[in-house]
Amino acid sequence: MSSKSPRIAKRVASLSGRSLDPHYLGFFSCFNDSLFFEAHDVLEALWLREGKAAANYAFYKGLIQLAGAFVHLQKNRLGPAVALFNLAESNLARYPSLHESVDVPAILELIARWRSQIVDANFRRNPLALGELPKLEPPDDEPN
Repeated sequence: MSSKSPRIAKRVASLSGRSLDPHYLGFFSCFNDSLFFEAHDVLEALWLREGKAAANYAFYKGLIQLAGAFVHLQKNRLGPAVALFNLAESNLARYPSLHESVDVPAILELIARWRSQIVDANFRRNPLALGELPKLEPPDDEPN
């Protein structure tokens, strides 16, 4: 569980008893509530536990980088956000269209859209400041 916040640890614990890991599910829950640092933190616990040899290592890393890009946007650091969007895209593009019960092309499209908003504005406008919030379709996962 996340050691950063009892509230987030409770959120992750509430997702136990499903076919997918509660940390993975917690990532989407936090991300879709614009808790990007917490999304990063929650999935990082699973990513570190599984290690570099795991089949999902780059997949989880890409999702962590995606959340990190939005942390940078929350802090109005557009250059680092774009750099993390690029890294996330590179890691996620290695996976098939449907991976771990999520639509990978939809995530890649979200990355491309947010990155282009920054680049097209010559790094002078933060798309988060426009009021739009990113959302990811959570994995289709039923309780066991």
